[in-house]
Amino acid sequence: MKSMAIVFRHAPFGSTSGREGLDVAMLSASFEQQVSLIFTDEAVLHLLSGQTPEQAGAKDYLSALKALPLYDIDTVLVCSESMQQLGLNASELSIDAEVASADMITQTLQAVDEVLVF
Repeated sequence: MKSMAIVFRHAPFGSTSGREGLDVAMLSASFEQQVSLIFTDEAVLHLLSGQTPEQAGAKDYLSALKALPLYDIDTVLVCSESMQQLGLNASELSIDAEVASADMITQTLQAVDEVLVF
């Protein structure tokens, strides 16, 4: 089985990269690829609960994050340094994700066959 990591680096609104990355993740997982998601930099904001993208004029794709277990996407890592820089803690996340060190993220990236960055 092919494995891939999808790295999210950009804020949730203002571009379509987050939605595109999530679409690729779910599509790949539906074809039985092992998919890991990694959120770094401003992309950790994707995971905050209580967001209303409609008020910003965007479609709500963030609610699809709650469907990740249905696609067997179990590895969701959030960069601890990015969380700290943005003043966030794990209790503010809308889904079950593991707050990971840079070393753990590096190990995950080295263990997969393919890495895509959005």
